[in-house]
Amino acid sequence: MFGKNSNPRKSVMRNETPGQPNINIISAGSVFTGTMKSKSDLRISGTVEGEVNADGKCIVSESGQITGDLITKEADIAGTIKGELKVSNRLILRSSAKIIGDIHTKVLMVEEGAHIDGSCKMGDHVSSNSGSKSDSGSKSIEQNQKGAWKKEPEKSTGA
Repeated sequence: MFGKNSNPRKSVMRNETPGQPNINIISAGSVFTGTMKSKSDLRISGTVEGEVNADGKCIVSESGQITGDLITKEADIAGTIKGELKVSNRLILRSSAKIIGDIHTKVLMVEEGAHIDGSCKMGDHVSSNSGSKSDSGSKSIEQNQKGAWKKEPEKSTGA
């Protein structure tokens, strides 16, 4: 009566509704142990003990904590991370952020008050999917600062 495809199973709503973001949430008070992989965005307000790998954006709220590496495309961090950060696009560190480990990112935005205890490498070569630590052509913040603050040699006037 309604056509050939009147199978009721085809009308079941899918998890991936167009226009609605898919966000995985680790709530405050929750503890996740192990390797976490996500094809979509991720919000961590609880504790993750292990590697986090997200294809989308990872938000770590002020109460959030990761003990392990974070590999993602974009990140907005207000909590604590004890491990290496590999962010292939933009990393935002909020004033309450505490990072204990090395940072590899294309773009870094840091609010006053954020704490970083590790090295930072920036540039287009950073990839969230690369497991290698090869960073040819990159400069750490310290190297860039040394170059930026290098005093020009004084020229003698020969008087």
